[in-house]
Amino acid sequence: MKKVSLAVLLSLSAVASGAYAQSDQGVTMSTDPSKIADIESRAQTLQTQQDNAQSMPTQTPSHKSMHHKKPHSKPMSGSSQ
Repeated sequence: MKKVSLAVLLSLSAVASGAYAQSDQGVTMSTDPSKIADIESRAQTLQTQQDNAQSMPTQTPSHKSMHHKKPHSKPMSGSSQ
């Protein structure tokens, strides 16, 4: 019984520490104009990259569109007399 209690206690403490570590990162608000300008320029660059990627024609490799099935051959009888 002590082993089970100890295992449960350790599991709960591991989950609690993981949740605590995750709560440090998240959405933050900044009023610093230089940070805002940096984030806006990154967003603009990302938007431009996504627009360019969508406007480029997608090319499919030609070998993928040329799948052919093997012709069915009739089994040959053992002798051809």
